[in-house]
Amino acid sequence: MAIKFPSDEWIKELSRLLNESEAYERSAKDWEGDFIFIVEPDEAYPETAYLFLALYHGKSPDAAMVNSPDERKAEFVISAPFSTWRQVIEGKLDPIQGMMTRRLKLKGNMMKIMRYPKAAKEIVSCCAKIPTDFGD
Repeated sequence: MAIKFPSDEWIKELSRLLNESEAYERSAKDWEGDFIFIVEPDEAYPETAYLFLALYHGKSPDAAMVNSPDERKAEFVISAPFSTWRQVIEGKLDPIQGMMTRRLKLKGNMMKIMRYPKAAKEIVSCCAKIPTDFGD
């Protein structure tokens, strides 16, 4: 059964897959820094959603859909319209390239993220494993 994106269930499934991924654990063993992903409205999705993902030393200890970006403390905030997030999840847009071209807007230290390209790639490959319902 497909899981609706964005939702609490979807981000928790991503967290679960990251915790099972040996490739992610290896590529992010020194990483410390949590994320808030802001899904902005566009023609495909009418509301704003906030997804929190805790990442620490190759594991994801926590994940949740939150009501505002201030609800959880996060080192990084990435915002983009729903359709751009869909391209990332479907593997059509590399997240680091997306940040470089400002299709994904980052608040936080870009240089820190740039040091972990393999970890970013593993997060996306876990996203791709989630049977996702984009509502169409």
